[in-house]
Amino acid sequence: MKKGRFITFEGIDGAGKSTHIQFVSGMLKQAGIEHIITREPGGTPLGEQLRDILLHQEMSVATEALLMFAARQEHLEQKILPALRQGIWVISDRFADASFAYQGAGKQFSWEKLEQLETWVLGEVQPDLTLLFDLPAKIAEERRSRTHEPDKFEQEKSDFFLRVQAGYLKRAETYPERFRVIDSSQTIAAIQSQIADIIQSMIDT
Repeated sequence: MKKGRFITFEGIDGAGKSTHIQFVSGMLKQAGIEHIITREPGGTPLGEQLRDILLHQEMSVATEALLMFAARQEHLEQKILPALRQGIWVISDRFADASFAYQGAGKQFSWEKLEQLETWVLGEVQPDLTLLFDLPAKIAEERRSRTHEPDKFEQEKSDFFLRVQAGYLKRAETYPERFRVIDSSQTIAAIQSQIADIIQSMIDT
């Protein structure tokens, strides 16, 4: 059986990931590819409980990083890896790169300790493709203000999101083979045209 493919969506809050996840899901359905959509933190019953704690309770950044990776461990074991082994594609709204961007760059937690956690929890597991939606922090802030009640991350100041954005770009530079950086200030049609080319090339291989 051919192993499933693992696609992650990353970007600062307000970059439009949710819209594009549904677009990719539609492409996979049209191609007859079985897939699941999941998210981090979350994705499992325990992960969703941890998500509620992480998004709404104040804690030290070290505790936050550890809980993120605890949820990720459960997510991998209970959902992601079993699906991939069955040949099912996995689309995840955020994965380990988010910890480096938010806790590492945004909250200035030790990058080295995050790498240790990544090695411990992920081992050799990495996404086959990471779509990074890059958007100026000011535009993302305007978009966030028009949506739901903000969680504790979404309430952070603009300088926090500038650091998060820089953290994501640092990860993209470190792993150019799996990252595709997309300018999320373009029209939805222009963005999805680029996404379609990227995903179609995966489907064809």
